[in-house]
Amino acid sequence: MSTPSGFDELIHPSTRLSVVALLAATEWADFPFIRDSLSLSDSALSKQLHTLEEAGYLEIRKEGGGRKRRTKVRLTSHGRTAFEGHVAALRAIVEGAGPATAAGPAPEAAGATASVTQQRQHHAKAGR
Repeated sequence: MSTPSGFDELIHPSTRLSVVALLAATEWADFPFIRDSLSLSDSALSKQLHTLEEAGYLEIRKEGGGRKRRTKVRLTSHGRTAFEGHVAALRAIVEGAGPATAAGPAPEAAGATASVTQQRQHHAKAGR
Protein backbone atom coordinates (compact mmCIF):
# COMPACT_ATOMS: atom_id res chain seq x y z
CA MET A 1 0.00 0.00 0.00
CA SER A 2 1.36 3.40 -0.92
CA THR A 3 1.31 6.34 1.45
CA PRO A 4 -1.84 8.40 0.93
CA SER A 5 -1.61 11.95 -0.33
CA GLY A 6 -1.37 14.42 2.54
CA PHE A 7 0.56 12.13 4.90
CA ASP A 8 3.06 14.43 6.62
CA GLU A 9 6.25 12.88 7.98
CA LEU A 10 7.02 16.05 9.93
CA ILE A 11 3.71 16.03 11.82
CA HIS A 12 3.46 12.25 12.21
CA PRO A 13 5.70 11.66 15.29
CA SER A 14 3.36 11.42 18.27
CA THR A 15 4.69 14.46 20.16
CA ARG A 16 4.44 16.79 17.16
CA LEU A 17 1.05 15.34 16.21
CA SER A 18 -0.17 16.02 19.76
CA VAL A 19 1.13 19.60 19.66
CA VAL A 20 -0.48 20.32 16.30
CA ALA A 21 -3.77 18.67 17.29
CA LEU A 22 -3.91 20.74 20.46
CA LEU A 23 -3.19 23.95 18.56
CA ALA A 24 -5.76 23.10 15.87
CA ALA A 25 -8.46 23.46 18.51
CA THR A 26 -7.53 27.03 19.47
CA GLU A 27 -6.38 30.34 18.05
CA TRP A 28 -3.40 30.92 20.41
CA ALA A 29 -2.05 28.81 23.27
CA ASP A 30 0.41 29.70 26.02
CA PHE A 31 3.58 27.64 26.30
CA PRO A 32 2.78 26.42 29.86
CA PHE A 33 -0.68 25.27 28.74
CA ILE A 34 0.77 23.21 25.90
CA ARG A 35 3.56 21.83 28.10
CA ASP A 36 1.21 20.82 30.90
CA SER A 37 -1.52 19.47 28.58
CA LEU A 38 0.97 17.16 26.87
CA SER A 39 3.09 16.38 29.95
CA LEU A 40 6.30 17.54 28.29
CA SER A 41 9.39 19.18 29.71
CA ASP A 42 10.19 22.75 28.68
CA SER A 43 13.13 21.58 26.58
CA ALA A 44 11.21 18.79 24.83
CA LEU A 45 8.37 21.15 23.93
CA SER A 46 10.76 23.90 22.81
CA LYS A 47 12.51 21.49 20.46
CA GLN A 48 9.24 20.36 18.86
CA LEU A 49 7.95 23.92 18.54
CA HIS A 50 11.19 25.02 16.90
CA THR A 51 10.99 22.17 14.36
CA LEU A 52 7.39 23.02 13.50
CA GLU A 53 8.16 26.74 13.33
CA GLU A 54 11.07 26.16 10.91
CA ALA A 55 8.65 24.29 8.62
CA GLY A 56 6.27 27.25 8.69
CA TYR A 57 3.59 25.32 10.60
CA LEU A 58 3.66 27.53 13.73
CA GLU A 59 3.96 31.15 14.69
CA ILE A 60 5.61 31.83 18.04
CA ARG A 61 5.27 35.17 19.84
CA LYS A 62 7.15 36.26 22.91
CA GLU A 63 5.37 38.96 24.87
CA GLY A 64 6.44 41.02 27.86
CA GLY A 65 9.81 40.89 29.55
CA GLY A 66 11.63 39.53 32.55
CA ARG A 67 9.53 37.31 34.80
CA LYS A 68 6.36 38.39 32.98
CA ARG A 69 7.57 37.09 29.61
CA ARG A 70 5.00 34.86 27.92
CA THR A 71 5.39 32.62 24.90
CA LYS A 72 2.29 32.16 22.77
CA VAL A 73 1.93 29.73 19.90
CA ARG A 74 -0.53 29.24 17.06
CA LEU A 75 -0.86 27.19 13.91
CA THR A 76 -0.29 29.08 10.69
CA SER A 77 -2.66 28.52 7.78
CA HIS A 78 0.07 26.32 6.25
CA GLY A 79 0.25 24.29 9.48
CA ARG A 80 -3.52 23.92 9.68
CA THR A 81 -3.68 22.73 6.06
CA ALA A 82 -0.85 20.24 6.69
CA PHE A 83 -2.60 18.94 9.83
CA GLU A 84 -5.94 18.53 8.05
CA GLY A 85 -4.22 16.72 5.16
CA HIS A 86 -2.39 14.43 7.59
CA VAL A 87 -5.59 13.58 9.45
CA ALA A 88 -7.30 12.78 6.13
CA ALA A 89 -4.37 10.55 5.15
CA LEU A 90 -4.52 8.71 8.49
CA ARG A 91 -8.26 8.16 8.00
CA ALA A 92 -7.59 6.74 4.53
CA ILE A 93 -5.03 4.34 5.99
CA VAL A 94 -7.42 3.20 8.74
CA GLU A 95 -10.35 2.85 6.36
CA GLY A 96 -8.14 0.83 4.01
CA ALA A 97 -7.57 -1.68 6.79
CA GLY A 98 -11.38 -2.08 7.05
CA PRO A 99 -13.21 -5.04 8.53
CA ALA A 100 -12.59 -8.56 7.24
CA THR A 101 -14.75 -9.81 4.39
CA ALA A 102 -18.08 -11.52 5.10
CA ALA A 103 -16.31 -14.89 4.87
CA GLY A 104 -14.19 -13.88 7.87
CA PRO A 105 -10.45 -13.66 8.25
CA ALA A 106 -8.12 -16.03 6.46
CA PRO A 107 -7.35 -19.16 8.52
CA GLU A 108 -3.83 -17.97 9.35
CA ALA A 109 -5.20 -14.58 10.44
CA ALA A 110 -7.88 -16.20 12.60
CA GLY A 111 -5.23 -17.52 14.97
CA ALA A 112 -3.60 -14.11 15.16
CA THR A 113 -6.96 -12.48 15.90
CA ALA A 114 -7.65 -14.95 18.69
CA SER A 115 -4.18 -14.36 20.10
CA VAL A 116 -4.62 -10.58 20.14
CA THR A 117 -8.06 -10.96 21.77
CA GLN A 118 -6.60 -13.25 24.43
CA GLN A 119 -3.78 -10.77 25.12
CA ARG A 120 -6.26 -7.91 25.51
CA GLN A 121 -8.39 -9.95 27.91
CA HIS A 122 -5.29 -10.89 29.92
CA HIS A 123 -4.18 -7.25 30.14
CA ALA A 124 -7.68 -6.15 31.15
CA LYS A 125 -7.79 -8.72 33.96
CA ALA A 126 -4.30 -7.71 35.10
CA GLY A 127 -5.42 -4.09 35.26
CA ARG A 128 -3.06 -2.87 32.54
